[in-house]
Formats: sequence, C-alpha cells, structure tokens
Amino acid sequence: MKKKLASLAAIAALSVSMLAGCSSETKFVTEAEGAQKPILIQGPMPIEAEKFAQRLDNVKVEKSGNFIFYKGKLDKYPVIVAKTGKGMENTAAATAIAIEKYDPAAIINQGTSGGHDPSLNVYDIVLGERTVNIGSLKTGHLEAGEGIDPTNWIPMDLMASEGSAGEDPNAEKIRYYEGDENLLAAANAVKDKYTKGKVVEGTIGSADVWNNEVDRINWFHENYGTSVEEMEGAAAAQIAGAYDVPFLGIRILSNNKTNGGQYDPNTAAANQDYVYEVVKQYISEIKGK
Repeated sequence: MKKKLASLAAIAALSVSMLAGCSSETKFVTEAEGAQKPILIQGPMPIEAEKFAQRLDNVKVEKSGNFIFYKGKLDKYPVIVAKTGKGMENTAAATAIAIEKYDPAAIINQGTSGGHDPSLNVYDIVLGERTVNIGSLKTGHLEAGEGIDPTNWIPMDLMASEGSAGEDPNAEKIRYYEGDENLLAAANAVKDKYTKGKVVEGTIGSADVWNNEVDRINWFHENYGTSVEEMEGAAAAQIAGAYDVPFLGIRILSNNKTNGGQYDPNTAAANQDYVYEVVKQYISEIKGK
C-alpha cells in the first residue's frame, strides 16, 4: 500500500512538473473546456476592475508579475478581468501577457477618464471609435535660453517606420487605433440601458501624463479630436493591434476641467455596470453565430 501511494505521489509530482514547463498550459485547458476564447476586460485600478470581477461566476485568480487576472464565466461564457495597474507600460505588458496566455476573442479596456470635450459631463461615457497616444510627441528645435513651446510639438507615430521615428518625416503624423466594429455595435445596442449620462462615440487619448492645464487640454481636443484622456487605452490598443485582437476602449468621465465637472469616484462602478451589459450583448451575438 505504501509503495502504491509513493508511486501515485511520484506521478502527481511529474504531472505538475510537466504542466509547469508547458507555456501553453492555459490555452490547452481553454481548448479542452470547449474552445471558447475568453473576452478580456481591463481595468487599471481596483475600483475600475474588481466590481466587474465580483459579478463573474466560478472565479479563479491568477497572477503574473504585478498583474492580476480574474478568470470566470458570464452567461456560461469565459470572461477574464485584468487589473493592469496604471500607465502605458503596465497596460502594454498586461495586454501582451494576457494575449499570449489566454488567447482572448476580444479586449475591452475600460475605466475612468478626464473630459476634453466641454459638451460632455461627469458620468457620460465615451466609446472609443478611435484611441490615440497623446504622449508620443516631438518637440521643435530651440536653442538654450529660447524657452519651451508645447504648442509647436508635433505627433510622432512610433509604428510608422523601422528606422528612427524621430527623424522619419513619415512618422510626423497622428496614429489612431480604430475601435472594433462588432464591439462598437454591441456597445451601441445597449446604450439605452445606461441612465446616468449619455453614451457617445469619440476619441480616447492616452499618455503617461496627467493634464490639468485647461489650455493644454483644449489644444489636444482641437488638434487630436480627443473627447477624454486617460493613461492606458492606447497602449492596450497598440498591443491588441499587433496580435490582431478586436479592441474597444470604453471610458466614463470622472471629471471635466473644461466645464467645471468635479471628480466623482463612483463613476468607476457606473462604467463597469454599463460594460457588463456590453459584454452580455457581445456574448449573445457570439452565441448566435
């Protein structure tokens, strides 16, 4: 009996070792459970991710580096909520890890944002028809003592060239990442269920910069067409595009300095409630195909 138990223990240990060395373990499990690719929902901070995760069934928590992934089911379909952390670098890394590990069918990057459009108010939601990096900029040439002139900074498209993006004139243009049409359609299909504000399509700007200068905000709104700004979406869109994964940004205004809209942290929960309806709609469309 002792020998049998020892043999079973050895087999178990060998199995664990083999699984640990398998880089495609998660994909293998997903395929074995029915070949349904999960939908990935991203939120930077706990208040922007955990409420959604709590609404999933049969949740399992996985960690990779600083990133936390809540794996569960919504309407019996696999959904993963990723708490990415703030900023472009964190979001790019979390997105690449999630794509390699979980092979998602689609990615929704959601959370709070600051308003750039004075016609939008706190609790209004912007669907990212386009997402753009507003931190990728090239300054004009000024000698020592000639000062700083941000109004003359020009866009720098980091995806335009294999050479130096700073010297290639073809890179001196704005790079927009288009929102996926099917995800946009699902989001628009349920916008009447959201009653705390209006839901509009627009342009989401992202950068590792927190803009509080109203003239600077207005400059981006006029030159980039931005509706809101945040610190993650364009990084996720860029990585999703590299892997050809459908992507959509959904951002709620938590404040708007252009019209005096004061910060309200409860907007994070309101946005997750709306995104929950979007995901349910998208799942119903997937199942209907």
